[in-house]
Amino acid sequence: MSVWIWVLVLLAAVWAAHWGAEHLAHPLKKLRKQWGFSVAAGGALVGLAAASPEIGINITAAITGVGDIGLGTMFGSNVIAIPIMVVTAYIATRHLKKENRDKGHEMHVREHLLRVNKTAVTVLALPYLVIIAVVAILTVPPDWRGLQPIDGWIMLGMYVVFLLQALLRGKKESEQVEWKKKEIWLAVAGVAVLGLGAYFTVLATENIVKALGISKIVGGLFITAPMAALPEIFATWSVAKSGQITSGVSSVIGDHAVTLTVAFLPLALVTVPVNNFPLFATVLSFVGLVGVLYAAFIHWGRSQGVHGFKRWQVFTLAAVALVYVAVVLFGVLQVFTGGSGSSS
Repeated sequence: MSVWIWVLVLLAAVWAAHWGAEHLAHPLKKLRKQWGFSVAAGGALVGLAAASPEIGINITAAITGVGDIGLGTMFGSNVIAIPIMVVTAYIATRHLKKENRDKGHEMHVREHLLRVNKTAVTVLALPYLVIIAVVAILTVPPDWRGLQPIDGWIMLGMYVVFLLQALLRGKKESEQVEWKKKEIWLAVAGVAVLGLGAYFTVLATENIVKALGISKIVGGLFITAPMAALPEIFATWSVAKSGQITSGVSSVIGDHAVTLTVAFLPLALVTVPVNNFPLFATVLSFVGLVGVLYAAFIHWGRSQGVHGFKRWQVFTLAAVALVYVAVVLFGVLQVFTGGSGSSS
């Protein structure tokens, strides 16, 4: 099959994953209200749905023996998605509908501030940085390098702790919500469609990298990872436009906490090695850098006591993503400077 056919298959598979994730996200938002979880905890719940494509991709990659695609997707998506989601939320909140605005919104727009509740730092961002540190401890030392089954179980336990602390901190009174059979069945259908979308995403990526003559991990980093971020872009835009700004901005942290823990497990169970350590270390370093900047910008980017991202901080995060791409392609892999990007 032509590479362009596989590109179309990839786009269709990602759209299917988006459809499935969207129909999971809505019930999770209702659960947040029904159980009285905070807006930051809402980010963790929305992130659980948004990360479901990555979980499906990694399960498929592990089963089909192309773990490098899952490895590249898992780490690559964590670098590029956070800046993209912050930029998406910033744009979405510049022109909210009147019914979705709250007190102070016009002032925040004039001051070029993307307001985020400060609990997003303590409830989500700092625990996320702990998760990144544990991943580094388990995978970087020479004797432990690579993903081992014990690492996967440790990271799954890390997610349980992460989710529980996010849900229980700042809990308030529950709200009455109405459940319809249609949305429940759509959520079940969403799980099935997500699985199909994940399978064809991996299959398409595998065939594209073969046709282009590049390694599977590069395909995961720069083909599957950006595609897997598309459902999250749609989710962030929709949630932020509805006025749930903190949930929209913080869901990306909830998503990638899932990616580095729950989605870590399938690859760890089949023991995926790290064949290109300079590439792995570089990508993991940028994962940590983006996480640190996210937390620091929310904490110090405040205006008149309101926390969030100022416009220059939004642009800085976007610039870091571009620097990451340049460093990996031109520095580590030397894809366009005569080096080889074919290490797998």
